[in-house]
Amino acid sequence: MDLPGELWADLLKIAEAFGFADINEAALAGLADWIARRKSELDDRDPSQRYFVNEALDELLARGSGRK
Repeated sequence: MDLPGELWADLLKIAEAFGFADINEAALAGLADWIARRKSELDDRDPSQRYFVNEALDELLARGSGRK
């Protein structure tokens, strides 16, 4: 990942605090949380965009299942 140094340091602190294996796992967990919250907002506001968000979640899950 190409992140600013300050964000990288914060992500490392989060990974250590929550016991993630590495920074990438912490970033993926944060992204999944953000997507879940965003999906909830879209479900409440615009039903026509539900498929797009579900498709993005499906892609993330497929990538995650390919990892150890």
